[in-house]
Amino acid sequence: MEAEKSWASYGYKKTNVGELCTKAGISKGAFYLFFNSKESLFCSVLDTIQERLIHLVNQTLSKTPTKEDICLMLKQVYLEYDQTNILSQRNSSEFTTFLNRAPQEWKEKSQIINDDFISATNFNSNLQLKMDKQKAMGIFNALLSIVTNKETIGYDHFEVFDTLLESVMDKIYE
Repeated sequence: MEAEKSWASYGYKKTNVGELCTKAGISKGAFYLFFNSKESLFCSVLDTIQERLIHLVNQTLSKTPTKEDICLMLKQVYLEYDQTNILSQRNSSEFTTFLNRAPQEWKEKSQIINDDFISATNFNSNLQLKMDKQKAMGIFNALLSIVTNKETIGYDHFEVFDTLLESVMDKIYE
């Protein structure tokens, strides 16, 4: 989807509806038959990414996931964050601008803009935590945030993420 590519490459503010329409081969009038605003389009983009993440998680995790399953799932989520470059922008001022303009009903139903998605996935299993759930969530968020600083890591950022994730799993779960 051209909107996802543009957002990932140029950001929300610099993505232009007219240019998207040209790339997609449709008129601006046709665009507004499907979306009432640029924000509605981007809500749809995030819904698509969310669907991919949910599919990825469901495909990776069994009904009784092991630590290894959760580790693999988090690695795949990290790679999706890296590939899309949109999810890693969640704390940017540009993303905040988008959220301020996004329809309220979308914000209320979307899981992608909060931590519930990762939390529900990682903590609704037969695995026992060795620490407070909030602390474990903080560790997972910190690890996933490596993607936002990948240029400053000074080494293969995924390998760093992978090494750190593997090293904390036994500290988080029994």
